[in-house]
Amino acid sequence: MVTVERERADRCPGVLRPWIADDGALVRLRLVGGALSTQQLADLLLVSGRFGDGDVHLTRRANLQVRGVPHTGGEADPAFVEAVVATGLLPSRSHELVRNIMVSPLTGRLGGRADLRPVAASLDALVCADPDLADLSARFLFVLDDGRGDVAGRPLDLGAMAVDATHAQLRVGEHWGEVVALDDVPQALVGLAHRFRHLRGPVDTDALEGSSAPWHVAELDDAGVAMLDLHHARDLRTQVKALPLPVGPLAQDDGRTALHVDVPDGLLTHDLATRVLAEAGRDVVVTPWRTLVLPDLETA
Repeated sequence: MVTVERERADRCPGVLRPWIADDGALVRLRLVGGALSTQQLADLLLVSGRFGDGDVHLTRRANLQVRGVPHTGGEADPAFVEAVVATGLLPSRSHELVRNIMVSPLTGRLGGRADLRPVAASLDALVCADPDLADLSARFLFVLDDGRGDVAGRPLDLGAMAVDATHAQLRVGEHWGEVVALDDVPQALVGLAHRFRHLRGPVDTDALEGSSAPWHVAELDDAGVAMLDLHHARDLRTQVKALPLPVGPLAQDDGRTALHVDVPDGLLTHDLATRVLAEAGRDVVVTPWRTLVLPDLETA
């Protein structure tokens, strides 16, 4: 088994395992590809106003946080947890900490080589249905880039990058795997996650939170990485990088509009949220840059 020396345990927070701060419990809600409905965002703001500091905080992994939540014995108020469950933003209690799937925010709507929303949804479903994967670190990250290069540079454990409309190249840490059909990407990544667990060695939940269990693919020793890596050359079609996303209206491929909204310091206050909800359509996308995209707006 590979061992890693750390100064502290993996305490990346969730709803059922909050971080206890000076102002109360901090909870994190994981969004697959940053996606949620406008109704879910409105409901979460009400939950934050009732139990937390009234704001919603955006993270660099395109997730959401609520601060100042009441807690007892290191656990969030059960009434708060049930209120979050009612929003639909806690679809899996057993796997809430490992639903870390970053996706190109505009995929399927504007640019990119492929629509990765179905790939992300399938990957999330497979991970949540697999009991063995619940013991991955809460910091273990899947990254899916739709071929534009906007999230390809993010540090990752496993992922894929589209090379055309129907294929993507797998990623294993800093290495590249084979090119596979998009429909095969979710199962391929789950298979690689299992191989990582095997190379990491058997651990129980308590050991995973201790100082010796690898959290990331990059923490495997050279022999482990060599066994996990598929030794494929990087496809030249992955050598792209997107420009920063401008704030303001963006023309979607289907003729509708996506509005990219700046959220200063990633802090969605009540006033800003009120304006966002008034302009949004059915969906909202949180980006890894701690901003919001309001997609599928009808062009006036």
